[in-house]
Amino acid sequence: MTDSITIRAPDDWHVHLRDGAMLRAVLPFTAASFARAIVMPNLVPPVVTTVDAAAYRERILSALPEGSTFTPLMTAYLRDDTDPDDIAAGFGSGVLTAVKLYPAHATTNAAAGVTDFARVHAVLARMEKLGMPLLIHGEDVAPEVDIFDREARFVERRLAPLLRDFPGLRIVLEHLSTRVAVDFVRAHAPQLAGTITPHHLVETRNSMLGHGLRPHLYCMPVVKTEADRVALVEAATSGEACFFLGTDSAPHALGRKLAPVCAAGVFNAPVAIETYAGIFDQAGRLDRLEAFASLNGPRHYGLPVNAGTVTLIRADWEAPRDAAVDGPEVRVAAYRGGETIPWRIADAGAPE
Repeated sequence: MTDSITIRAPDDWHVHLRDGAMLRAVLPFTAASFARAIVMPNLVPPVVTTVDAAAYRERILSALPEGSTFTPLMTAYLRDDTDPDDIAAGFGSGVLTAVKLYPAHATTNAAAGVTDFARVHAVLARMEKLGMPLLIHGEDVAPEVDIFDREARFVERRLAPLLRDFPGLRIVLEHLSTRVAVDFVRAHAPQLAGTITPHHLVETRNSMLGHGLRPHLYCMPVVKTEADRVALVEAATSGEACFFLGTDSAPHALGRKLAPVCAAGVFNAPVAIETYAGIFDQAGRLDRLEAFASLNGPRHYGLPVNAGTVTLIRADWEAPRDAAVDGPEVRVAAYRGGETIPWRIADAGAPE
Protein backbone atom coordinates (compact mmCIF):
# COMPACT_ATOMS: atom_id res chain seq x y z
CA MET A 1 0.00 0.00 0.00
CA THR A 2 1.34 3.41 -1.00
CA ASP A 3 1.32 5.86 1.89
CA SER A 4 2.66 8.92 0.09
CA ILE A 5 2.93 10.35 -3.40
CA THR A 6 4.83 13.34 -4.74
CA ILE A 7 3.52 15.03 -7.87
CA ARG A 8 4.16 18.19 -9.81
CA ALA A 9 2.24 21.04 -8.22
CA PRO A 10 -1.37 20.74 -9.42
CA ASP A 11 -3.58 23.35 -11.06
CA ASP A 12 -7.32 23.94 -10.77
CA TRP A 13 -8.69 24.54 -14.26
CA HIS A 14 -12.11 25.73 -13.05
CA VAL A 15 -12.76 27.67 -9.84
CA HIS A 16 -15.09 30.39 -8.58
CA LEU A 17 -13.32 32.81 -6.25
CA ARG A 18 -16.13 35.40 -6.10
CA ASP A 19 -15.17 38.91 -4.94
CA GLY A 20 -14.87 41.16 -1.93
CA ALA A 21 -15.23 39.49 1.48
CA MET A 22 -16.07 36.13 -0.08
CA LEU A 23 -12.89 36.24 -2.18
CA ARG A 24 -10.80 36.94 0.89
CA ALA A 25 -12.44 34.05 2.75
CA VAL A 26 -12.15 31.32 0.11
CA LEU A 27 -9.01 32.20 -1.84
CA PRO A 28 -6.56 30.85 0.78
CA PHE A 29 -7.99 27.33 0.40
CA THR A 30 -7.36 27.26 -3.37
CA ALA A 31 -3.98 28.97 -3.07
CA ALA A 32 -2.84 26.42 -0.47
CA SER A 33 -3.43 23.46 -2.80
CA PHE A 34 -2.96 24.71 -6.36
CA ALA A 35 -0.22 26.63 -8.14
CA ARG A 36 -2.58 28.16 -10.71
CA ALA A 37 -6.30 28.30 -11.35
CA ILE A 38 -8.62 29.29 -14.15
CA VAL A 39 -10.88 31.87 -12.50
CA MET A 40 -14.51 32.05 -13.56
CA PRO A 41 -15.84 35.45 -14.66
CA ASN A 42 -19.48 35.24 -13.53
CA LEU A 43 -19.35 38.03 -10.99
CA VAL A 44 -22.03 40.69 -10.63
CA PRO A 45 -21.42 42.52 -12.92
CA PRO A 46 -19.55 39.91 -14.98
CA VAL A 47 -15.92 40.14 -16.09
CA VAL A 48 -16.56 40.98 -19.74
CA THR A 49 -13.58 42.97 -21.03
CA THR A 50 -9.81 42.86 -20.74
CA VAL A 51 -9.97 45.87 -18.44
CA ASP A 52 -12.44 44.02 -16.20
CA ALA A 53 -10.18 40.96 -16.08
CA ALA A 54 -7.06 42.98 -15.25
CA ALA A 55 -8.84 44.73 -12.40
CA TYR A 56 -10.23 41.45 -11.04
CA ARG A 57 -6.78 39.86 -11.21
CA GLU A 58 -5.38 42.69 -9.10
CA ARG A 59 -8.08 42.17 -6.49
CA ILE A 60 -7.22 38.46 -6.35
CA LEU A 61 -3.51 39.12 -6.01
CA SER A 62 -4.18 41.67 -3.26
CA ALA A 63 -6.24 39.08 -1.34
CA LEU A 64 -3.56 36.36 -1.39
CA PRO A 65 -2.01 35.25 1.90
CA GLU A 66 1.46 36.68 2.46
CA GLY A 67 4.12 34.62 0.72
CA SER A 68 1.73 32.83 -1.62
CA THR A 69 2.95 32.22 -5.18
CA PHE A 70 -0.49 31.32 -6.53
CA THR A 71 -1.22 32.57 -10.06
CA PRO A 72 -4.78 33.39 -11.17
CA LEU A 73 -5.49 32.77 -14.86
CA MET A 74 -8.21 35.11 -16.03
CA THR A 75 -11.20 34.52 -18.30
CA ALA A 76 -13.72 36.75 -20.03
CA TYR A 77 -17.48 36.20 -19.90
CA LEU A 78 -18.80 35.68 -23.43
CA ARG A 79 -21.89 37.67 -24.35
CA ASP A 80 -23.78 38.23 -27.56
CA ASP A 81 -22.05 41.62 -27.92
CA THR A 82 -18.48 40.62 -26.96
CA ASP A 83 -15.87 42.51 -28.99
CA PRO A 84 -13.46 40.14 -30.84
CA ASP A 85 -10.76 42.82 -30.91
CA ASP A 86 -10.85 43.23 -27.14
CA ILE A 87 -10.62 39.47 -26.61
CA ALA A 88 -7.67 39.27 -29.00
CA ALA A 89 -5.93 42.16 -27.25
CA GLY A 90 -6.48 40.58 -23.85
CA PHE A 91 -5.05 37.27 -24.98
CA GLY A 92 -2.10 38.91 -26.71
CA SER A 93 -1.22 40.94 -23.63
CA GLY A 94 -1.37 37.91 -21.34
CA VAL A 95 -4.28 39.26 -19.29
CA LEU A 96 -6.77 36.69 -20.63
CA THR A 97 -6.11 32.97 -20.78
CA ALA A 98 -9.52 31.85 -22.08
CA VAL A 99 -13.12 32.83 -22.73
CA LYS A 100 -16.07 31.30 -20.86
CA LEU A 101 -19.36 30.51 -22.59
CA TYR A 102 -22.44 30.28 -20.40
CA PRO A 103 -25.74 29.60 -22.14
CA ALA A 104 -28.02 32.34 -20.83
CA HIS A 105 -29.56 31.42 -17.44
CA ALA A 106 -27.72 28.07 -17.25
CA THR A 107 -26.25 28.58 -13.78
CA THR A 108 -25.31 31.14 -11.12
CA ASN A 109 -24.99 34.67 -12.54
CA ALA A 110 -25.46 33.44 -16.13
CA ALA A 111 -28.33 35.75 -17.05
CA ALA A 112 -26.04 37.76 -19.34
CA GLY A 113 -24.79 34.64 -21.14
CA VAL A 114 -25.06 33.70 -24.79
CA THR A 115 -28.61 33.64 -26.18
CA ASP A 116 -27.75 32.69 -29.78
CA PHE A 117 -24.54 30.91 -30.78
CA ALA A 118 -24.60 32.56 -34.20
CA ARG A 119 -24.06 35.93 -32.52
CA VAL A 120 -20.67 34.90 -31.12
CA HIS A 121 -19.26 33.21 -34.23
CA ALA A 122 -17.02 36.21 -34.96
CA VAL A 123 -15.43 35.94 -31.51
CA LEU A 124 -14.98 32.18 -31.83
CA ALA A 125 -13.41 32.54 -35.28
CA ARG A 126 -10.88 35.02 -33.89
CA MET A 127 -10.11 32.74 -30.95
CA GLU A 128 -9.59 29.82 -33.34
CA LYS A 129 -6.96 31.80 -35.23
CA LEU A 130 -5.24 32.88 -32.01
CA GLY A 131 -5.23 29.43 -30.40
CA MET A 132 -7.23 30.79 -27.47
CA PRO A 133 -9.26 28.18 -25.52
CA LEU A 134 -13.04 28.30 -25.18
CA LEU A 135 -14.50 27.01 -21.92
CA ILE A 136 -18.12 25.86 -21.94
CA HIS A 137 -20.79 25.29 -19.35
CA GLY A 138 -22.44 22.55 -21.38
CA GLU A 139 -26.15 22.49 -20.59
CA ASP A 140 -29.19 23.05 -22.76
CA VAL A 141 -31.57 24.93 -20.49
CA ALA A 142 -34.58 25.11 -22.80
CA PRO A 143 -37.73 24.73 -20.67
CA GLU A 144 -38.70 21.42 -22.27
CA VAL A 145 -35.35 19.76 -21.45
CA ASP A 146 -35.32 17.68 -18.25
CA ILE A 147 -32.65 18.85 -15.81
CA PHE A 148 -30.97 15.42 -15.86
CA ASP A 149 -30.78 15.52 -19.68
CA ARG A 150 -29.37 19.03 -20.09
CA GLU A 151 -25.75 18.01 -20.60
CA ALA A 152 -26.48 15.22 -23.07
CA ARG A 153 -28.82 17.48 -25.05
CA PHE A 154 -26.21 20.25 -25.18
CA VAL A 155 -23.58 17.86 -26.49
CA GLU A 156 -25.90 16.77 -29.28
CA ARG A 157 -27.52 20.08 -30.23
CA ARG A 158 -24.80 22.64 -29.54
CA LEU A 159 -21.35 21.18 -29.01
CA ALA A 160 -21.22 18.79 -31.96
CA PRO A 161 -22.04 21.56 -34.49
CA LEU A 162 -19.57 23.90 -32.79
CA LEU A 163 -16.73 21.43 -33.24
CA ARG A 164 -17.60 21.05 -36.92
CA ASP A 165 -17.82 24.80 -37.50
CA PHE A 166 -14.53 25.58 -35.71
CA PRO A 167 -12.26 22.54 -36.12
CA GLY A 168 -9.19 24.45 -34.91
CA LEU A 169 -10.79 25.87 -31.77
CA ARG A 170 -9.52 24.32 -28.53
CA ILE A 171 -12.50 23.67 -26.25
CA VAL A 172 -12.95 22.53 -22.67
CA LEU A 173 -16.31 21.05 -21.72
CA GLU A 174 -16.34 21.82 -18.03
CA HIS A 175 -17.57 19.79 -15.05
CA LEU A 176 -18.50 16.63 -16.94
CA SER A 177 -21.40 14.86 -15.26
CA THR A 178 -22.52 12.06 -17.59
CA ARG A 179 -21.23 9.03 -19.43
CA VAL A 180 -22.48 10.70 -22.62
CA ALA A 181 -20.16 13.67 -22.09
CA VAL A 182 -17.20 11.44 -21.17
CA ASP A 183 -17.61 9.40 -24.36
CA PHE A 184 -18.04 12.54 -26.47
CA VAL A 185 -14.87 14.17 -25.10
CA ARG A 186 -12.89 11.00 -25.65
CA ALA A 187 -14.14 10.74 -29.25
CA HIS A 188 -13.23 14.35 -30.08
CA ALA A 189 -9.88 14.72 -28.34
CA PRO A 190 -7.46 16.45 -28.61
CA GLN A 191 -9.55 19.37 -29.86
CA LEU A 192 -11.95 18.81 -26.98
CA ALA A 193 -11.06 18.18 -23.34
CA GLY A 194 -13.12 17.88 -20.18
CA THR A 195 -12.71 18.82 -16.53
CA ILE A 196 -14.08 16.68 -13.71
CA THR A 197 -14.96 17.86 -10.21
CA PRO A 198 -14.38 15.96 -6.96
CA HIS A 199 -18.07 16.00 -6.06
CA HIS A 200 -19.15 14.50 -9.39
CA LEU A 201 -16.67 11.68 -8.72
CA VAL A 202 -18.19 10.95 -5.31
CA GLU A 203 -21.86 11.90 -5.30
CA THR A 204 -24.98 10.79 -7.19
CA ARG A 205 -28.50 12.11 -7.30
CA ASN A 206 -29.30 9.64 -4.53
CA SER A 207 -26.75 11.48 -2.39
CA MET A 208 -28.56 14.75 -3.04
CA LEU A 209 -32.17 13.54 -2.98
CA GLY A 210 -32.38 9.97 -1.69
CA HIS A 211 -32.23 10.54 2.06
CA GLY A 212 -33.71 13.99 2.39
CA LEU A 213 -32.74 17.01 0.32
CA ARG A 214 -29.07 17.93 0.82
CA PRO A 215 -28.81 21.47 -0.58
CA HIS A 216 -25.03 21.63 -0.14
CA LEU A 217 -24.72 19.02 -2.92
CA TYR A 218 -26.90 21.00 -5.32
CA CYS A 219 -24.82 22.23 -8.23
CA MET A 220 -25.04 22.82 -11.97
CA PRO A 221 -24.86 20.43 -13.70
CA VAL A 222 -26.56 18.35 -11.03
CA VAL A 223 -24.94 15.10 -9.96
CA LYS A 224 -26.34 12.17 -11.93
CA THR A 225 -26.62 8.37 -11.67
CA GLU A 226 -24.23 5.79 -10.28
CA ALA A 227 -23.45 4.65 -13.83
CA ASP A 228 -22.47 8.22 -14.71
CA ARG A 229 -20.31 8.50 -11.60
CA VAL A 230 -18.50 5.26 -12.44
CA ALA A 231 -17.84 6.53 -15.97
CA LEU A 232 -16.39 9.75 -14.56
CA VAL A 233 -14.09 7.89 -12.18
CA GLU A 234 -12.87 5.68 -15.01
CA ALA A 235 -12.18 8.73 -17.17
CA ALA A 236 -10.41 10.73 -14.45
CA THR A 237 -8.18 7.83 -13.43
CA SER A 238 -7.51 6.63 -16.99
CA GLY A 239 -4.47 8.80 -17.56
CA GLU A 240 -5.95 10.00 -20.87
CA ALA A 241 -4.77 13.49 -21.76
CA CYS A 242 -8.25 14.81 -22.53
CA PHE A 243 -9.40 14.65 -18.88
CA PHE A 244 -8.05 16.89 -16.15
CA LEU A 245 -8.77 18.53 -12.82
CA GLY A 246 -11.31 21.31 -12.43
CA THR A 247 -12.94 21.60 -9.01
CA ASP A 248 -15.75 24.00 -9.90
CA SER A 249 -15.49 25.03 -6.26
CA ALA A 250 -18.35 27.52 -5.95
CA PRO A 251 -18.96 29.08 -2.53
CA HIS A 252 -22.24 30.61 -1.39
CA ALA A 253 -23.15 32.10 1.97
CA LEU A 254 -25.02 29.62 4.15
CA GLY A 255 -28.24 31.60 3.85
CA ARG A 256 -28.25 31.27 0.08
CA LYS A 257 -27.66 27.52 0.24
CA LEU A 258 -30.48 27.01 2.73
CA ALA A 259 -32.96 29.36 1.06
CA PRO A 260 -36.29 28.07 -0.36
CA VAL A 261 -34.70 28.45 -3.81
CA CYS A 262 -31.12 27.56 -2.99
CA ALA A 263 -28.06 28.62 -4.96
CA ALA A 264 -26.19 26.08 -7.10
CA GLY A 265 -22.60 25.39 -6.14
CA VAL A 266 -20.37 23.16 -4.00
CA PHE A 267 -17.54 24.75 -2.02
CA ASN A 268 -14.98 21.95 -2.20
CA ALA A 269 -11.69 23.89 -2.18
CA PRO A 270 -10.80 22.89 1.42
CA VAL A 271 -10.78 19.18 0.50
CA ALA A 272 -10.38 19.09 -3.28
CA ILE A 273 -6.92 17.65 -3.95
CA GLU A 274 -7.27 15.37 -0.94
CA THR A 275 -10.58 14.02 -2.26
CA TYR A 276 -9.08 13.39 -5.68
CA ALA A 277 -6.19 11.50 -4.06
CA GLY A 278 -8.64 9.29 -2.18
CA ILE A 279 -10.58 8.51 -5.35
CA PHE A 280 -7.44 7.57 -7.28
CA ASP A 281 -6.27 5.48 -4.34
CA GLN A 282 -9.58 3.60 -4.16
CA ALA A 283 -9.36 2.92 -7.89
CA GLY A 284 -5.83 1.54 -7.52
CA ARG A 285 -4.54 4.26 -9.85
CA LEU A 286 -2.73 6.66 -7.56
CA ASP A 287 0.17 6.65 -10.04
CA ARG A 288 -2.09 8.45 -12.53
CA LEU A 289 -3.03 11.34 -10.24
CA GLU A 290 -0.18 13.51 -11.50
CA ALA A 291 -1.35 13.30 -15.10
CA PHE A 292 -4.89 14.31 -14.15
CA ALA A 293 -3.94 17.01 -11.64
CA SER A 294 -0.70 18.45 -12.99
CA LEU A 295 0.10 17.51 -16.60
CA ASN A 296 -2.98 17.16 -18.81
CA GLY A 297 -4.36 20.64 -18.18
CA PRO A 298 -1.19 22.55 -19.06
CA ARG A 299 -0.85 20.41 -22.20
CA HIS A 300 -4.31 21.38 -23.44
CA TYR A 301 -3.81 25.05 -22.60
CA GLY A 302 -0.33 25.15 -24.13
CA LEU A 303 1.26 26.19 -20.83
CA PRO A 304 4.32 24.80 -19.03
CA VAL A 305 3.87 22.41 -16.13
CA ASN A 306 4.67 23.78 -12.70
CA ALA A 307 8.23 23.48 -11.43
CA GLY A 308 7.37 22.80 -7.80
CA THR A 309 6.00 19.62 -6.25
CA VAL A 310 3.37 18.63 -3.72
CA THR A 311 3.50 15.57 -1.48
CA LEU A 312 0.30 13.91 -0.31
CA ILE A 313 0.38 11.43 2.53
CA ARG A 314 -2.05 8.89 3.93
CA ALA A 315 -3.02 10.49 7.24
CA ASP A 316 -6.48 11.08 8.71
CA TRP A 317 -7.66 14.63 9.34
CA GLU A 318 -11.02 16.29 9.84
CA ALA A 319 -12.30 18.53 7.06
CA PRO A 320 -13.37 22.04 8.14
CA ARG A 321 -17.13 22.43 8.39
CA ASP A 322 -17.22 25.97 7.03
CA ALA A 323 -15.35 29.19 6.39
CA ALA A 324 -16.12 32.58 7.90
CA VAL A 325 -16.83 35.47 5.53
CA ASP A 326 -15.96 38.87 6.95
CA GLY A 327 -16.70 37.79 10.51
CA PRO A 328 -18.45 34.83 12.13
CA GLU A 329 -22.00 35.94 11.27
CA VAL A 330 -21.71 34.90 7.58
CA ARG A 331 -20.39 31.43 6.82
CA VAL A 332 -19.83 29.14 3.83
CA ALA A 333 -20.47 25.45 4.35
CA ALA A 334 -17.61 23.27 3.09
CA TYR A 335 -18.00 20.06 1.11
CA ARG A 336 -17.38 16.98 3.30
CA GLY A 337 -17.24 19.25 6.34
CA GLY A 338 -16.63 17.28 9.52
CA GLU A 339 -15.69 14.10 7.65
CA THR A 340 -12.45 12.24 8.28
CA ILE A 341 -10.34 12.55 5.13
CA PRO A 342 -7.65 9.85 4.67
CA TRP A 343 -5.24 11.90 2.54
CA ARG A 344 -3.68 15.30 3.16
CA ILE A 345 -0.97 17.56 1.78
CA ALA A 346 2.33 17.06 3.59
CA ASP A 347 4.47 19.78 2.04
CA ALA A 348 5.13 21.70 -1.16
CA GLY A 349 8.51 21.35 -2.79
CA ALA A 350 10.60 24.22 -4.05
CA PRO A 351 10.99 24.79 -7.82
CA GLU A 352 13.65 22.67 -9.42
